[in-house]
Amino acid sequence: MAPSSTLQGRVERALSQLKNPRSGTDVLASSMVKDLAVDDAGTVTFTFLLARDDPGSLAREVRKAVQAVEGVTAVRVNVTDASSGASGTAPRQAASRPGAAAVPPPPTPVELPHLGAVLAISSGKGGVGKSTVSANLAVALARAGRRVGLMDADIYGPNIPRMMGADQKPEIRGGKIQPLQAYGVKLMSLALIVERDSPAIWRGPIIMKVIQQFVRDVDWGELDYFLVDLPPGTGDAQLSLAQTVHIRAAIIVTTPQEVAVGDSLRGAKMFERVGVPVLGVVENMSYFVCPHCGERTEVFLAGGGSRLADELGVPLLGQIPLQARMPDLADAGRPIVAAEPGSPAAQALDAVARRVSDALVALPR
Repeated sequence: MAPSSTLQGRVERALSQLKNPRSGTDVLASSMVKDLAVDDAGTVTFTFLLARDDPGSLAREVRKAVQAVEGVTAVRVNVTDASSGASGTAPRQAASRPGAAAVPPPPTPVELPHLGAVLAISSGKGGVGKSTVSANLAVALARAGRRVGLMDADIYGPNIPRMMGADQKPEIRGGKIQPLQAYGVKLMSLALIVERDSPAIWRGPIIMKVIQQFVRDVDWGELDYFLVDLPPGTGDAQLSLAQTVHIRAAIIVTTPQEVAVGDSLRGAKMFERVGVPVLGVVENMSYFVCPHCGERTEVFLAGGGSRLADELGVPLLGQIPLQARMPDLADAGRPIVAAEPGSPAAQALDAVARRVSDALVALPR
C-alpha cells in the first residue's frame, strides 16, 4: 500500500473519532468531510461542510485532529456552508436563469512558510485601538529579537504607516514590492500606494486582489511573525485573508464596554467558523493610571475582556491602560513601546507580546 494511502487511512480514523455534538455522529459518517486527499509530502486537503446550527469550534477541532496524525505535515481545510448545495455536497448555483454558471468554490488557503506565524488582529467594531495594538505588538516582538512583518489590511482606514512613522512610496525590485521598515518591522499598507484623500470604495473581488498582492507580491523575506491588521467587523477582508493564506491564529481586540465585547464575540465566532483558532483577547483602554499619583481608575465598566475570553474559552492576553500622550505619540509615528518603554501601557503591551509568543508555542500546528 502506498505511504499516502496508509496516511489517508490514519487521517480517516482520526476524523471518525470526532463527533458532531449536534447530530451525535462522527464527522466522517455524517458526510461533513468532502474531497479528502493526502499527497506524498503529507499535506492533507479537504472541504468541511458546516451547517448553521453546528458549533463553529468544530472546524478548529477537525483541523487539530488531522494535525495530530503522525506523518501529516500540513492541513488545508476549506470550510463551507453545508446549506450551499443539495445535502451540503454541491457548490451553490447562480440564480436560475439561462446560461447561469455555478459559483466557483472559494480558494484554499496556502502555506507560506517564509511568513512564519500568520496572526490576524481583529475587532468587532472600530475605535477600540486595534491598529495601536497591532503596531505596538509588532514593535515589541521586533525589540525582542524576532523578525516581524506587519500588513495593514484595513483598506478603509489604513493607519499603520502614520503610527509607524513611515510614509515613503515602496519601491519595486525584481517584480517584488519592497516593504518599508520602521522600528525593526517590515510593513506594507494601502496608504503607501494610494493618495491620502482617495476613498476606498471597493467590493469584495478588489479587496481579495489587494490582500493577495500584499501577501504574495511583497518581498517580506524570512519572518518569524506576520501580523495582519484587519478592518473592524466580519467582512470581505477577513474572509479574503482566510482564503489566501493559512492563518495560524487570531487575536481579538476589545474595550471593556459591552457594546464592543458583543461585536468582538461575533468577530471571534467568524474566525472559528473558517477554522482559525482564536489565540486570545486583548482588552484595550482597560483603565486609567494617574501619571501624578499612580491611582488606577476604571473609566469604563470593568471586566468586558475577561468575560469575552471566558465565553470563548481562550486566555486574556493583557489589559492595556489608557495613557496620557499615547494618541499624540501614535500620530507622530512613535509607538509607545519604543517611545516610552517604561510606561504602564508599554509594559502591558510588552507582556502581551510575551504571552502571544508563549501561546503560539503551545498551539498545535
